[in-house]
Amino acid sequence: MSLAETASESAPFFSEDSEGEEPGGSAGRRPPEEEPPSGVSSVRALLTVLILCYINLLNYMDRFTVAGVLPDIEQYFGIDDGKSGLLQTVFICSYMFLAPAFGYLGDRYNRKVIMSVGIMFWSLVTLASSYTPKEVSVCVLPLPFDPPPPADGTSLGVPQHFWALLLTRGLVGVGEASYSTIAPTIIADLYVKGQRTNMLSVFYFAIPVGSGLGYIVGSQVGGAAQDWHWALRVTPGLGLIAVLLLLFVVKEPIRGAIEDRPEDHTQRTSWLADLQALSKNYSFVLSTFGFTAVAFVTGSLALWAPTFLFRAAVFTGERPPCSEGNCASSDSLIFGVITCVTGVLGVASGVQVSRQLRTRTARADPLVCAAGLLLSAPFLYLAIVFAQASTTATYVFIFFGETFLSMNWAIVADILLYVVVPTRRSTAEAFQIVISHLLGDAGSPYMIGVVSDSLRRTDSFLWQFRSLQLSLLLCSFVAVVGGGFFLATALFIEGDRDRATNHAPTEDEPIVVPQSGRSTRVPVSSVLI
Repeated sequence: MSLAETASESAPFFSEDSEGEEPGGSAGRRPPEEEPPSGVSSVRALLTVLILCYINLLNYMDRFTVAGVLPDIEQYFGIDDGKSGLLQTVFICSYMFLAPAFGYLGDRYNRKVIMSVGIMFWSLVTLASSYTPKEVSVCVLPLPFDPPPPADGTSLGVPQHFWALLLTRGLVGVGEASYSTIAPTIIADLYVKGQRTNMLSVFYFAIPVGSGLGYIVGSQVGGAAQDWHWALRVTPGLGLIAVLLLLFVVKEPIRGAIEDRPEDHTQRTSWLADLQALSKNYSFVLSTFGFTAVAFVTGSLALWAPTFLFRAAVFTGERPPCSEGNCASSDSLIFGVITCVTGVLGVASGVQVSRQLRTRTARADPLVCAAGLLLSAPFLYLAIVFAQASTTATYVFIFFGETFLSMNWAIVADILLYVVVPTRRSTAEAFQIVISHLLGDAGSPYMIGVVSDSLRRTDSFLWQFRSLQLSLLLCSFVAVVGGGFFLATALFIEGDRDRATNHAPTEDEPIVVPQSGRSTRVPVSSVLI
């Protein structure tokens, strides 16, 4: 081997450039210091965040469209509260169990392609769910012992097809899992420190705003068409636009390069090793349990709040009982507007308070999250209790309760990103999704519905309202428990952040050494002198 060949093979190892650098030197190219470390220009990075924000908005808009027309679905299929809660539970369960798989893929393969395929699948399945029939008429030859046809003119058919709606809503979670685990990690590879917090704030604005738009679009489109099926046909077309934007505008950033830890110089470990490291990261584990409480409360309110407000209005005589479609359109509209406004105020105020408090203490982020949950608990309790006395007071208390609850979204995401090393972030996002949904909003809507059914003594309007009211009081208790987890997070946040920032390969971990355009894994001990 000649000296020139030896130099060409060893140069990439000592170079700061990635292994994909073309041979021939740097002549004719910009100086390396002028190139963005992530490999994405500032303009394109901003467009990427806006596109991811748009997709996140569609994600939550679709998720809560069903809640905006839930009374109509209950009346259409003739189901009780327990079965209604399953609509959210089956979606969250599929979303939750598939998140680790997409987290594994997102840490190792092209994230843009994974998201594009997932969103395409989600859009098609959502469209299919909008064609769920109530029953399928069948042609049956009459027999001598068959009962006569119904006198009211209704046709005979197979049993109601609520199960088909459950199935399609469950499949929607497959597509959403491919996006939610990966998108925050792309933002983390585009920005650092204050800029990252600001961009995450923009990204997480889409959660409450999208949720509120789900209520509004669902109730208003369903009301205009006099058919709740049309409410589910809005987001699929917008989802296909999102796929095109992902494919032609978004560029995959280099993992960890923005933090002076290029992807080629950051070791990858096995998935089991990643989980073991995350389980020892107390800030990550405790903040995940705190966020689980947020998911429990928001999941319960998201599905049941419009229905609860409608039943309260029927109980007080302000509204007639639901006999036809479009039952709770006005309640869903008002609750949707409140969710949008409180989401923007909550996320913005949480980030701003955290930024100001960071100048005084390094534990600012978990303390702000704890304060948000602890302050939301009494307002949510008052909103539920005052529903039978004053509708205006109920909406006011909901406004303050949701504002404090929304303070957590961007901050929790930021905590995860700075206490976890870049090559484990998608896995950490997936793990957090699994835990927060498994113990949070995967079961909370169904649990609230089952408790409501068990407490209902009769099927009167009084007990339809009272049983749901008593079951929703559980949300205030869970919010207090979540605040306690964030207070515990504050005890470990400084040490875990320092360990993630100063993380370096150990002697037992492999590193990637570029050699002739290929990645070669060798032990650290074999290259250190």
